Amino acid sequence: MTEIPEHLLRRAKEARERLEGGAEGAAGGAPPPETPPPETPPGDEEKIPAHLLDRARSAADQASVAPAAPGGPVAPAAPSAPTGPGGHTQRLLTVVKSGSIQDVKAMPQDRVHVWPHLLLGEFVASLFITAFLLIFSVFVNAPLLELANVNETPNPSKAPWYFLGLQELLTMFHPMVAGVTIPGIALFLLILAPYIDRNKENAPEKRKFAVSLMTVHLMFWAVLVMIGSFFRGPGFNFIFPWNDGLFFDF
Repeated sequence: MTEIPEHLLRRAKEARERLEGGAEGAAGGAPPPETPPPETPPGDEEKIPAHLLDRARSAADQASVAPAAPGGPVAPAAPSAPTGPGGHTQRLLTVVKSGSIQDVKAMPQDRVHVWPHLLLGEFVASLFITAFLLIFSVFVNAPLLELANVNETPNPSKAPWYFLGLQELLTMFHPMVAGVTIPGIALFLLILAPYIDRNKENAPEKRKFAVSLMTVHLMFWAVLVMIGSFFRGPGFNFIFPWNDGLFFDF
């Protein structure tokens, strides 16, 4: 509920007292004492428009004098409430300055659209990598090996570097465990990671669980790949490359 200013309450009280005094004077035959028009408290003239103040003063002056009766003296009439357009009784409570109903504020967001912010950067990066590979292939040759001989098996026989981790696991576990169980468990844990870690922070120092999980996964696989590449010799036996040489083709 809006609180009514004190000067408006005082003005309404004075108007009621004038109306009551005019009614008593008309009933007793004595003219009511003249009351000056209500004074505007200091500071209100700046808040209330001038045309509304003039209308209130003129209404108060007209109410203090009643029309003359035929053959009789002029008797002051009881003051009436000021009327507005169409004869409607109006009372001015306050003047509200026009302005926006809603306070609209721009809230910062940490999200952007996929297009063009993400896709444009990815497209530029793909063009850069394509151009780099094209220029690199012009100056650096990548010869193929000779045709495979079905009568001769290379020793050691190594898989491509990205499969050497699995080949290294085959030397330690049963093929079912090394080729299915361990990789399946690792992939399943990586799938569950976003549902376990609900942290929405973007800073790496605040994502300790996600960073630790990915670091352990990469280091485990990198160690297996390096062992299979540089520390396995003929018969896929463990060797030291600085003693027996390097059995790996780049």
